[in-house]
Amino acid sequence: MNDFLYQPGFLGTRASRAEDLTLLMMLAIAALFSLGVVLAIKHRYQAHRWVQTSAATLNALLALWMMVPVFSTIILRRQGGVHPGYFYLVTSIHALVGLTAIIFGLFVVLRANGLAPKALRFKNYKPYMRSAYALYMLATALGVAIYFIWHG
Repeated sequence: MNDFLYQPGFLGTRASRAEDLTLLMMLAIAALFSLGVVLAIKHRYQAHRWVQTSAATLNALLALWMMVPVFSTIILRRQGGVHPGYFYLVTSIHALVGLTAIIFGLFVVLRANGLAPKALRFKNYKPYMRSAYALYMLATALGVAIYFIWHG
């Protein structure tokens, strides 16, 4: 599997297949989150809940599988070559925003599915869901920027 993932990518940059696939999967997940927003606006709350739960879960799994190991190797251990200082700053901000989005988003998902502890439940979902969505979109935008800074 590693041989397949670390072949040259297919998007015309210096990225590997793994990085190209990660970018495309994250954009697809961002599209799922946006579809969930549209479903909520159309008052299709059951479908909205399923889409947002799926997107948040997929996002967390992808981050744990592809992003955390790369961040650990490239940023924390400084392996993989020398990069300009802004690269480490932007990547670290992306990681912080992304981690916040994942934790907060999964909390909202747990609450929406009735799985949060009673003390952590809230009635008005809108500000929480909008904040989680904004964090996910910011993390996605930073991830796209990092992809092009690193590989463009």
